[in-house]
Amino acid sequence: MLLFSNLFSNPASILLSLAIWLPIAFGIVILVFGRDDNAGLVRITSIIGAIVSLAVTFPLISKFDNSAHGMQFVESVSWITRFNTNYYLGIDGISLWLVILTAFITVIVVIAGWAVIEKRVAQYMGAFLILSGLMIGVFCALDGLLFYVFFEATLIPMFIIIGIWGGANRVYAAFKFFLYTLMGSLLTLVAIIYLYTQSGSFDILVWHKLPLTLNQQILIFSAFLMAFAVKVPMWPVHTWLPDAHVEAPTGGSIVLAAIMLKLGAYGFLRFSLPITPDASHYLSGFILTLSLIAVIYIGLVALVQTDMKKLVAYSSIAHMGFVTLGFFMFNDISVQGGIVQMISHGFVSGAMFLCIGVLYDRVHSRQIADYGGVVNTMPKFAAFFVLFSMANSGLPATSGFIGEFMVILGAIKFNFWIGLLAATALILGAAYSLWMVKRVIFGNVVHKHVAQLTDLSSREFFLLATMAIAVLAMGLYPKPFTTAMQTCVTDLLKHVEISKIPLSTQ
Repeated sequence: MLLFSNLFSNPASILLSLAIWLPIAFGIVILVFGRDDNAGLVRITSIIGAIVSLAVTFPLISKFDNSAHGMQFVESVSWITRFNTNYYLGIDGISLWLVILTAFITVIVVIAGWAVIEKRVAQYMGAFLILSGLMIGVFCALDGLLFYVFFEATLIPMFIIIGIWGGANRVYAAFKFFLYTLMGSLLTLVAIIYLYTQSGSFDILVWHKLPLTLNQQILIFSAFLMAFAVKVPMWPVHTWLPDAHVEAPTGGSIVLAAIMLKLGAYGFLRFSLPITPDASHYLSGFILTLSLIAVIYIGLVALVQTDMKKLVAYSSIAHMGFVTLGFFMFNDISVQGGIVQMISHGFVSGAMFLCIGVLYDRVHSRQIADYGGVVNTMPKFAAFFVLFSMANSGLPATSGFIGEFMVILGAIKFNFWIGLLAATALILGAAYSLWMVKRVIFGNVVHKHVAQLTDLSSREFFLLATMAIAVLAMGLYPKPFTTAMQTCVTDLLKHVEISKIPLSTQ
């Protein structure tokens, strides 16, 4: 009741609640009333819900104070009084653009499935809208129990999306995705309960100030690592991702790469670093090693892929390795670079999977060998595909360059040899991206089905043009992103450094 009274008295005070629950409400309504015989109405309702949900997030940008310390747009209502847990929301510069990105990608996904999904349209659209609200909830939750509920609830709609609308091995891929991510999260629940027993509260910001010994921190860090490493995913717990991407429908692959992988990376910033700062320093070498393996080894694995989706899936693992690499070098430019890489990867990977979906809708194959000379029959599509591939390889003036360049600069500042190893990812990224472009886009038409391809429809052109604008805008003018996160990243690193104490005194 308090939430609704706040809505009517001051709508701006519950912007985060609106961003979370509006898409969920639209999704539930669509699930209840939507049928295949009124699919047109379902699609219209879905796009209205997605656009309204995106519009609700715009005031977060205009009203956000870049110089303010702490959380903004805070909402707090008692939830389970007995356990001192609250419906507690808030965002800072780290989570601001992730909320916007989630709402934006949801609009893209709804439009992408507009003509492609013909059966169970209501269930498809409803699942994505509900998933959107749950993911925004993860980025906004400041109560540990609330975070865990949102974090785990995201598994359900994605499991359904892969399992129902996926490819031939969709059931295997869906169960592998679900079991990997669920098993990793169980130890996180144990850590959350332990932190509650130590503090008497589920308030994440209280946990940031909790005095813990090094041994306690190492155990808690390890528990969080199990969930967040699987979600990113980090090597060697990455094997579920290529299977999930290959079998997922286009919309599922877009959301999985653009948003869901970011949930794990976000967890490192909200939980691991501020709650266990000493353990984060103590185990940073281990995390940096895993990150470099992901950047280099997985980049080499991407080079030998024959399936376009698998290639982009492995490239996602390599790019997310840059994110964790940046976080655990503990300097401003590397941490900011990691966050920028998260946002950029959302645009670029989403666009790459969208392009692959365009081809799959026409040819029903993802094999690179089944294409060649696409530029001759689909010149508009080819231009977008080349642009996004260049962004995927870190071409300057695209968003893909900004985050990787910042992380490499931070790495060189931290350790020259780590910076040198990280920089090899630019070479590998260009190698596997250009390898795919050469074989899919250029050359002579050697397959009859390629000769019969038709270029982009107006809907597809709009989607790819929108993603291209986002990729170029962020690449040419990244200041709004870096400015928003500057203060909170500085505060986070200051907290981590102040909390760092000699191991002999632990």
